[in-house]
Amino acid sequence: MVETVTAVGMVLSAMPIGEFDKRLVILTGNFGKITAFVRGARKAHSRFLAGSQPMSFGEFTLYRGRNAYTVTDMKITDYFSNTLTDLESMYHGMYFLELSDYYGREGIEASDTLKLLYLAMKTMQKKAIPIALLRCIFELRTLAINGDYPNIFQCGNCKSQERLDYYDSQREMLLCQNCHEKKRPENLLEDSTVYALQYIVTAPVGKLFSFNVKERVLSQMEQVIHSYMKRHLDKKFNSLEFLEISY
Repeated sequence: MVETVTAVGMVLSAMPIGEFDKRLVILTGNFGKITAFVRGARKAHSRFLAGSQPMSFGEFTLYRGRNAYTVTDMKITDYFSNTLTDLESMYHGMYFLELSDYYGREGIEASDTLKLLYLAMKTMQKKAIPIALLRCIFELRTLAINGDYPNIFQCGNCKSQERLDYYDSQREMLLCQNCHEKKRPENLLEDSTVYALQYIVTAPVGKLFSFNVKERVLSQMEQVIHSYMKRHLDKKFNSLEFLEISY
């Protein structure tokens, strides 16, 4: 008898294999990012047809072969690709999948990333907060989960945690009022911006998508996060390129 395992996860990508099968990449909490084949998933009446689409979230039953898993059953609870109906939401969802795939590793526990991804999709589905803020939260927390984010908790010069109001994009650190002197005014940050960035890194995942900010604060958050990501991520995300061109 074949031994199987059960994992909660979300489908990050799907590729046709042969005449009727599919190759899925699934982000799971327990096993990290895994590759799994679904036999007959492309047949018109397959019970796996809908659940073998990107953004499908639920419980997957699998057995492990020499190099990959095979799905034997799935219980899908959320089909986000069916509910994110406008193009902006759909492409943001695709971008979140791509970013999760970029950082995902097989065999490395990923429960925090999976929960973040699921809650981001749920929040976008409900349109609870502006999508630009949702993106900032998802990006910065993803960086933080992977230990790769800018210094936003103390001055990069004197180590003070007070009066932080300037982001040095070249050194990727905050500076306090005593250390930055007269610098580029567009790099000055409001107190609310610094607080929001710190909150995203430290707050429980379940509370991340429960706040809003004014437009200027959001713009400053985008400046800090996106300038850091452009310097550190060695990948072009297709969905992000579409968003930057279209929105």
